[in-house]
Amino acid sequence: MAKYRCSLLVVDDEPYILTTLAALLSNEFDVLTADSAEAAQRQFANHDIDLILTDQKMPRMTGVQLLEWVRQNHPNTVRLMMTGFAELEEAVEAINRGQVYRYLFKPWRTDELLDTLHNAARTFMLERSHEQLLQELRELNQQLELRVQQRTRELEEANFELEQKNKMLEKLALTDPLTNLPNRRAMDRLAERELRRRDRYPSPLAIAYIDADHFREINARYLHPGGDKVLVDLGKALNSSLRSVDLLGRIGGEEFMVIAPETNMEGAIALGERIRTTVECCEFAYKNDVIPVRVSIGFAIAEHGIEADYEQMKHQAAAALSEAKNTGRNKCVYYSMMPFEAAG
Repeated sequence: MAKYRCSLLVVDDEPYILTTLAALLSNEFDVLTADSAEAAQRQFANHDIDLILTDQKMPRMTGVQLLEWVRQNHPNTVRLMMTGFAELEEAVEAINRGQVYRYLFKPWRTDELLDTLHNAARTFMLERSHEQLLQELRELNQQLELRVQQRTRELEEANFELEQKNKMLEKLALTDPLTNLPNRRAMDRLAERELRRRDRYPSPLAIAYIDADHFREINARYLHPGGDKVLVDLGKALNSSLRSVDLLGRIGGEEFMVIAPETNMEGAIALGERIRTTVECCEFAYKNDVIPVRVSIGFAIAEHGIEADYEQMKHQAAAALSEAKNTGRNKCVYYSMMPFEAAG
């Protein structure tokens, strides 16, 4: 890559000084000249000026005024001043207003002039390199920030997708695939939750087991497709007979379970008969065949103030269901939970 040559604008109202300096410096700089401050401003309009070397004493606009203009409009340009008058006051003004890099005197010494311009060029190149590095750093930071934002979005989307999949898997793990009702695992959780709530807010609770009567005969006649159709319709019929607070699930085969919060013996009897008669009156069909369906129901009821254990309630409900099955089917049997006896 070619070595960069700094551009240098020499400003002086004496033509021979311009030609002398241009000849002296053109081997090392891209030299531009201007015979007045106004001409120098026009050069800035048309060129990128790295260094400016201007005389102080010029008509209309002094070198100090020109360098102040350069500082305000082209702050990256390195500013140097040259004058034949060494008044301290002018030097201070040039430093304060134009913020000159160096202050040189006429007549100049060639070695001093070249050394000063070389140092000024190095200063410009260092500052330009510094600016380039800062710009590259800003761009890298912006790119990094964009990548971080993009990665954050990707992670958020991945986490959201994973969360949705986990919810779906959890739902599938707690849902009976045939009837879309809660399965045994879900009903166990719901019952335990209801019992914990009952510990905080004492109230009666009923749990019922429901079993489709003579379901093996239905399966034998209509095979599994017909049996599955009956179970789906049975789930809908049972659900239609419940209150909004009651919970229904399929816990296996043709067996369903109901959790009825705030339900005492009187409420359980009303609920059980409503379930039984709803099923009895409902028309079940498969391939244009009407299939009569009846259910047997066993209730375990924990009255207000009676401690209830889930395993005991399930055992009592199962025993009540067995009695309903053994004493004629299509009926409800109700067992009341007894108080725990204190140890003697």
